[in-house]
Amino acid sequence: MIPFSNDHVGSFLRPANLSQAREQYKSGNITYEELRAVEDKEIIRIIEKQKENGVFAVTDGEFRRSWWHFDFLGGLDGVELYEEIDGPKFHNMKTRKGGIRVVGKVDFSSHPFVEHFEFLKKHAGDAVAKQTIPSPNMLLYRLENDANIYKDREQFLQDTIAAYQKAIQAFYDAGCRYLQLDDTAWADLFSEAGHDKLRAKGLEPAEELKTMQRMINESLSRKPADLVVTMHICRGNYKSNYFSTGGYDYASEVIFGGLNVDGLFLEFDDERSGGFEPLKYVNRKDLKIVLGLLTSKSGELEDKEQIKARIAEAATYVPLEQLCLSPQCGFSSTEEGNILTEAQQWRKLRFVKEIAEEVWN
Repeated sequence: MIPFSNDHVGSFLRPANLSQAREQYKSGNITYEELRAVEDKEIIRIIEKQKENGVFAVTDGEFRRSWWHFDFLGGLDGVELYEEIDGPKFHNMKTRKGGIRVVGKVDFSSHPFVEHFEFLKKHAGDAVAKQTIPSPNMLLYRLENDANIYKDREQFLQDTIAAYQKAIQAFYDAGCRYLQLDDTAWADLFSEAGHDKLRAKGLEPAEELKTMQRMINESLSRKPADLVVTMHICRGNYKSNYFSTGGYDYASEVIFGGLNVDGLFLEFDDERSGGFEPLKYVNRKDLKIVLGLLTSKSGELEDKEQIKARIAEAATYVPLEQLCLSPQCGFSSTEEGNILTEAQQWRKLRFVKEIAEEVWN
């Protein structure tokens, strides 16, 4: 049953030879074909490593990406990736430069990520091939929008929804049956600081909550019935750091009772994420809640009994059979990666599987 009782968000630490090849390609010392050969080899390796470590839904580790979101968004029609801008601002940390901007009508005609998925599926064997892409909300709230392109925001929303409907169908046609939308925009609703950030853009939090809900639900309105779509809600993951805090309370009725997704991957690894009480708004028996109780930001293992106790606490709001377990985020949302070793990464995933087997089996 997707998502699985032990699952994961998607990204993995980049091996040194892949990072080196990417730098060589940027400096013009190797060709794209030579870079692609390194990527292919490492993706096949990471698929097998996932299976060896008890992962049922495998990804390509996001090894062909530099950023978890900008690479996909910059590949949409009418959107481009550019580096002449400061990157996202994190707690006590600056990221490297990078962003996206709208330069024309937003649409989806073709995208390299579809071919990337086909490669993943070809080599996944008996495992489920899972594709991760940024949510449509990321295009709304993480770009430099040129008002000369879209003077009418409603048209921008409609075009983005239409582009995502086409993208979802394209992945389905390529054989995808497990798609995950990654979304940090919701975190702007979780704190007063986030509300202030929205208001500084001339946006009201209450209205943007409705808009975020609409972007998800309308983008999924034409999805095939046998395509499982989950959403990962994140508060930032860059070199083991974060950019926002706050519990789910303000948006809880919409997130847990008003989104047409099949599952939610949720951060619950520390006090920044608040408590489980917002889960009381879960109103569907077919909605899976994936508890991100173990951190991907460090290699140290959590206390097993404390994790089990927290699962039991969450089960007072949502039936245990609707709950799953995962790390709170990926291990390498950007190519820089979090501050842990690859051995610690696999140990963490084996620990997730061990706990899940003890709780649900």
